[in-house]
Amino acid sequence: MKPARIAVIAVAAVSAIGLALVVRAMMGGEPTATATASVAEVRPMAKVLVAARDLQPGQRLADADLEWKDWAVEDVNPVFITDGSVPIPQAEAAADAAAEADEEDAGAAAARRVAEAAEALSGGGAKADFVGAVVREPILAGEPIVTRKIVRAGDSGYMAAYLQPGMRAMAVRVSVETAAGGFILPGDRVDVLLTREMDLGNAGTPESARSRFASSTVMQNVKVLAIDQTTRADEDEQAVVGATATLELGPRDAEALALARSEGELSLVLRSYADTNGPSGRVAAPRTEARAVRVHRGDDVETVVVQ
Repeated sequence: MKPARIAVIAVAAVSAIGLALVVRAMMGGEPTATATASVAEVRPMAKVLVAARDLQPGQRLADADLEWKDWAVEDVNPVFITDGSVPIPQAEAAADAAAEADEEDAGAAAARRVAEAAEALSGGGAKADFVGAVVREPILAGEPIVTRKIVRAGDSGYMAAYLQPGMRAMAVRVSVETAAGGFILPGDRVDVLLTREMDLGNAGTPESARSRFASSTVMQNVKVLAIDQTTRADEDEQAVVGATATLELGPRDAEALALARSEGELSLVLRSYADTNGPSGRVAAPRTEARAVRVHRGDDVETVVVQ
């Protein structure tokens, strides 16, 4: 066969194959592997609040201790805290069941328990709502935050969880004048001053000079836990005026402060942030006795109080 004829046959064969492919493509043809593959089902995800690091009991939560983690909606436990952006069927069902139980039970105590359960199971919450809470039970890094393992400000048991191990909380009566004009805030450090009336007890002392007032420091560098029921001042709050201040003390310091409270008026003295690393607690007990000495200067007689 001549080379020219062979070339013509080859061109025709190639053209036929190409035409067949074009026709198949136009008619739909065989689906490709990509086209035939079914689209993988996308699992809905929710944002769950988890611990960013290991958390120990008594630790106060900071923003860096918490983070949002993607969690399959079908695996979200109703007690998990979510950002509320995705509905959680399990939480909604639990809330509905609690509401039904509330309607059926007429008892006030039962209704209160159901309401609390419904609130705990409702899920959603902003991260900032849990900053400042105190850890009640150990929480591992990556573990979801649940309400039973933390205590938020205002919750029952918050103060007991916030106290350092071995310390006690004790309230003292204060006013604007005895609490640095209200500029003492929860978390500040203060000294406690005692002002009391001293009986000189000298028979030879004139009546007008038989009593004098003395002031002394009985506690130093103690932490203020709360002013009234406020345990955390707002960021833009410069002062808190209250009737009581709750201080963090050791057991013996609490006894000494209780005694001092019965002897006279207590005042809180605000310490600088730069002066909070010194010793904390009781100072040397002041002398409880005082004497008057009469000093004669010619015809002038002056009574001097010696403590």
